[in-house]
Amino acid sequence: MSAPLGSGLSLAYVARNLIARKLTTLLTAAGMALVVFVFATVLMMAEGLRQTLGGTGSYNNLVIIRQGSQTEVQSTITREQANMVESLPGLASGAGGQARITREVLVLVNMPRKDGKGLANVVVRGTTPVGIEMRPQVKITAGSLFRPGSSEVVVGSAMARGKVGLKIGDRLSFGLREWTVVGVFDAGGSGFDSEIWGDSEQMMQAFRRQAYSSLVVGLRDAGSYALFDEALQRQPQLKLDTKREVQFYADQSENLANFISILGQTITIIFSLGAIIGAMITMYASVANRTREIGTLRALGFRRGNIVMAFLQEAMLLGLVAGVFGLIAAAFMQRVEISTTNVQTFSEVVFRLILTPGIVVEVLLFSVLMGVLGGVLPAVRASRLEIVDALRSV
Repeated sequence: MSAPLGSGLSLAYVARNLIARKLTTLLTAAGMALVVFVFATVLMMAEGLRQTLGGTGSYNNLVIIRQGSQTEVQSTITREQANMVESLPGLASGAGGQARITREVLVLVNMPRKDGKGLANVVVRGTTPVGIEMRPQVKITAGSLFRPGSSEVVVGSAMARGKVGLKIGDRLSFGLREWTVVGVFDAGGSGFDSEIWGDSEQMMQAFRRQAYSSLVVGLRDAGSYALFDEALQRQPQLKLDTKREVQFYADQSENLANFISILGQTITIIFSLGAIIGAMITMYASVANRTREIGTLRALGFRRGNIVMAFLQEAMLLGLVAGVFGLIAAAFMQRVEISTTNVQTFSEVVFRLILTPGIVVEVLLFSVLMGVLGGVLPAVRASRLEIVDALRSV
């Protein structure tokens, strides 16, 4: 029975053709799924890093560092400058009527990894009880908080379970002093989890510092940022930069996240070329094996465009199947925790891979595109077969 002129071939017909060639379909889909897995993993790594550092801090807190500094490690703020900042308008008040401000010291110390593979640059942060209060996401999960004025420290959960492997009772030597780990804190998966915290003034004495690294201030309300920043800029002796805490730490991840993305995408493009060629070979083989079938379809009234679309749909379905399986494999990578060095701060950061709906959509579109690129030439070849020649083929 003749098909109506211009009608398309059903998706069931397209799917049956893929199923009929189980081995070649499976091998091609496996190669494409491997590329999809690599692509998805790279995106998940970059997203995990961004969310880990971007989730550090609070929107109503401001980080203040020396003008021109990119990180807290590079910054110095004198006691006199800190006192002047504390008197500026727009700051929230604590329980005793004092401005909500914490003066912090940040240094990098080398610590041996538990696996014996070199040293890790770990962030040691000197903070205050106010500083801990200003970060409500920080919770002590084991042991106790350090006592102000003591040589006690608490370690982030990533430092406790990661390659550094610190635990309560450990004695750490840095800053010409020995420190005792008295607790472990959890900061909700943020960058603070990769740090060690102790008393700010004790850190200054131990490292012989005369200035702070940064100030963190709490705003009175959402509209106080402009008031505070304007007052700060009117003080010529205060050459300081301000940024909301969440944005400050999010910016710390950009260089490494971009590097991971560029490197991963370059590798993915190289791998995808092989996958596209594999899909193309599979589709060319499909055309060669179905020459008489294509001639029959043309004789029944299907147009060249219908033939092209049928083979493209077949290639797209192949890519989609590969994308789904590649994503399923990549989803298990969310259990993986990575410890690496942030190229901007040169400090150890521990983060997990994160799969988001946006990544799922991007990866599936990428896999379908691979299928289309691999199927377009075979589809055009199939549509150009002459009816008489196709029907005569054996």
